[in-house]
Amino acid sequence: MTSPLRAARNSAPPSDSPGAEFDITHYLDGATAFFGAAANVIMQLAEPPVGYGVVESTVDSGKVMLHPIKRLRTTVTYLSVAMLGDEDERAAYREAVNRSHRAVRSTAASPVKYNAFDPKLQLWVAACLYWGARDMYERLHGPMDEQSADAFYYFGARLGTTLQMRPEMWPADRAAFDAYWTENLARTRIDPTVRAYFDDLIDLKMLPLPVRLPFAGFHRWVVAGMLPPHLREQMGMRWSAFDDQLLGALLHGLGAVSGRMPKAVRMFPVNAYLADFRLRRRLGLPLV
Repeated sequence: MTSPLRAARNSAPPSDSPGAEFDITHYLDGATAFFGAAANVIMQLAEPPVGYGVVESTVDSGKVMLHPIKRLRTTVTYLSVAMLGDEDERAAYREAVNRSHRAVRSTAASPVKYNAFDPKLQLWVAACLYWGARDMYERLHGPMDEQSADAFYYFGARLGTTLQMRPEMWPADRAAFDAYWTENLARTRIDPTVRAYFDDLIDLKMLPLPVRLPFAGFHRWVVAGMLPPHLREQMGMRWSAFDDQLLGALLHGLGAVSGRMPKAVRMFPVNAYLADFRLRRRLGLPLV
């Protein structure tokens, strides 16, 4: 019988077969998109070339402050296709994302050099996405067993290889990933330009005022709790031991509820955006 670890190794690039015994859908929870998204974006963009690539982007159609619904669809669709799509579907979405990414390049006036096709930057973004998914799963449901954790890790390579990250760039195992993560997270920093962008994102300024007012304060509190401490400090956010206990209890309770839900409900909106992608592709509509 194939172990989850072996099945996941078979699913890691260059192979696209997820294996019969490791089902990634057991580890995908829609709550991650609602509770962890903004903090994960901050971690990604705290790598200056990634941050300035977003802040200076001239691709208005992809800007969250201008088109929040479209940006949400694009981001979650990427995650759903990367983790659940077959080889052909991932190739189709790669091509669509590449068209948007071609314009994301630094200029002579940029404070740092960047290129959206840089596989090292894509590795960092993929690492943030994987780390965030693992962190949220454990906050909701507790630690995975060793084999499942390994299988989930190997599967996570798709978050980078669905674009230009080369398979061999993904750290060899979880220990190697943790070393990569510790070293690179320690180098992240938030300067005033990027922090102003984050503040608008955290305070939901892309949304209409009647929607923003009831949720912005709670959203800022959740983001503070999900951030690594040094990034929280750079954002000027306060966080106490009581806050940590309260957020932990909230997420543990949410996990207890979501764990009893039917899979289709628990995976929302990931499954919904995957279905939307497949429908758009069938009808010849823009994917990004």
